[in-house]
Amino acid sequence: MPTFPSTLSKEERIYSKKLIEALFQGGRSRSMSAFPLRVVYMLHETHSEETAVGPRSRFLISVPKRCFKRAVKRNRVKRQVREAYRHHKSIIAEYPVALAFIWLDNRLRSSEDVDARMISLLRRVAERVSATEKARPADQPQTTQDGTTTISETNPSANVVEKEERS
Repeated sequence: MPTFPSTLSKEERIYSKKLIEALFQGGRSRSMSAFPLRVVYMLHETHSEETAVGPRSRFLISVPKRCFKRAVKRNRVKRQVREAYRHHKSIIAEYPVALAFIWLDNRLRSSEDVDARMISLLRRVAERVSATEKARPADQPQTTQDGTTTISETNPSANVVEKEERS
């Protein structure tokens, strides 16, 4: 497992509206909870230039206003979750996954409790993502209904190899 610096760069944060919408619309995304945290995650495509240096995972944190009315408390929770992720991101950093951490509780928790829940969630996500990646078929050519042969299922239009002649 490669080691990554214990910093959070802008490339590790999700700020793209398209990625956020794709994450929360469902379809390819999954979720799991370790109270008081819930994580929504999905595999995403990354560019090789971005991932050559740093981690491939990206994240965002959401603390709803209905949980804490005062911004001071919401900011404290976000800081705790961000620190827990920063310390333990090496568990998930090798996978191209987008993560959204959502706070569920109406009470403040200790940093040790948040750390323990973060470790639990990251390990479970890593297990599921690695199982998903192993279950994917290798990049074998596949023929679609219109006769186009593709290499990958992730983006069939980008990998068109040939078009079969129909008589």
